[in-house]
Amino acid sequence: MSSIRKRSWTAPDGSEKTAWLVDYKDQAGKRRAKSFARKKDADAWATTAAYQVSQGTHTPDSQTITIAKAADLWIKRGQREKLEASTLAAYEQHVRLHIVPMCGDRKLSQITRPIAEGWRDQLMEKLSRPMATRVLRSLSAIVNEAMGRGYVAQNVIAGVKMRRAKREKPKVVIPTKAELKAILEAAKASSEPMAHPLALIVIFAGLRASELRGLPWRCIDLKAGTVTVDQRADLKNIIGPPKSEAGYRTIPLPASAITALKAWKLACPASDDGLVFPSIAKRVMTHQYMNGKVMAAVQIDAGVADAAIGKDGKPVLDKHDQPVMDPRYSLHDFRHAAASLWIEQRVNPKRVQRWMGHSSIQVTFDTYGHLFDQADQDSAVAAAIERDLIG
Repeated sequence: MSSIRKRSWTAPDGSEKTAWLVDYKDQAGKRRAKSFARKKDADAWATTAAYQVSQGTHTPDSQTITIAKAADLWIKRGQREKLEASTLAAYEQHVRLHIVPMCGDRKLSQITRPIAEGWRDQLMEKLSRPMATRVLRSLSAIVNEAMGRGYVAQNVIAGVKMRRAKREKPKVVIPTKAELKAILEAAKASSEPMAHPLALIVIFAGLRASELRGLPWRCIDLKAGTVTVDQRADLKNIIGPPKSEAGYRTIPLPASAITALKAWKLACPASDDGLVFPSIAKRVMTHQYMNGKVMAAVQIDAGVADAAIGKDGKPVLDKHDQPVMDPRYSLHDFRHAAASLWIEQRVNPKRVQRWMGHSSIQVTFDTYGHLFDQADQDSAVAAAIERDLIG
């Protein structure tokens, strides 16, 4: 039970002050008090507090912390758990640029569902839908961290949803078969010896860029014709485990890829980590070099590129007044290509999920649902794809 009474006093400057005091007991039976300038605010708060106390979800303001402080605790936990550098950088950006400016001084106990809905709307007006979704997810994780530490009894952010309109479903960019054939031919003819085996693994195995950069020779089974993923290289080129449990997987490779890998293994520079695709310095290759140099050059040679356009809307020219060409696809786009080829060969969704390293089948359906066709598993998937692309 709570009571509301008017309190009057004289301020140090001699002025008369009044406030409305809500006197109540929390769920632990401890007497608490909170003051308001207006009676209607006190009445509204008392009603809400009484319900929260009855549900065991009430946290007194004096026992909580601000969102900014909770965010700091959340980031420090991520550092202790040695989250990937790129992940921590993204979280810190969410906090610094969006969460703290919007609501960092707000105490966790003061967050209500309407307030949380309002924050979501602010994010939607300011950011793209994908970024707003990520920032809101980080805010919810911050409150969860604080809840685990006893600074708040509930996470009202968790119930706030960022619904995606059907017309806004993300569309993946998938190279055509003709483009893939041209790329494989250009890679085979390239003066860069790793270009051909890299292109083959990119297209046939669908590995993430980080997985390609951290791929060791011990994970290539030349006899069984498979590639296994059990590590990756992060943004700072540090070798570590896959992003999730689902990242550990084994994927079949066709004979052409195995042949190219056997030849490349003989020419591959030795590195301390035994990498399949080491840098010139015999270390982990940067994403920029693998994507922007090796695979970019192959695409340009294959004619799978477009003229670069400058900020003035005109084609960019090199020092010889020739148009500068931009590759059409990124390493991630070739990952989509691998998935589309598997699906075309009637690989069932669960196996596509496993080979792609998706954490859930929902991710697979959300990304490639339009490509799936009700069919039985083809037992010779890798060979069939190889026939389509190489002959």
